[in-house]
Amino acid sequence: MNRSELILATAIILFVAFALGWFASWLVNRFTRVSKSDVGELDRMAQQLHEAEETRDQAITYLQQREAEITNQLTQTEAELRAAMDGLRDARREAEELRAFIDRNNMAG
Repeated sequence: MNRSELILATAIILFVAFALGWFASWLVNRFTRVSKSDVGELDRMAQQLHEAEETRDQAITYLQQREAEITNQLTQTEAELRAAMDGLRDARREAEELRAFIDRNNMAG
């Protein structure tokens, strides 16, 4: 094989490789082409996702506010319970002191 035949064979092989690459690219493009309806559907789905994320964020914010309110109410209720228990303890102690005083006065008198 002389030099010109080698150049011609190389040129043909490169052209065939180019043609096969172009054809493969065309096939991939043809099968992966996105239609306008698909783009519209993707846009609609993106909008719905965005709205769902906003709704989720609003729900999380609401739940955090509710949790803070309930925690505050629980703290207040616990404080009121402690105050009531202290008052009850004082009232029982006072009642015991009064009974003891009455018993002492009955025995003395």
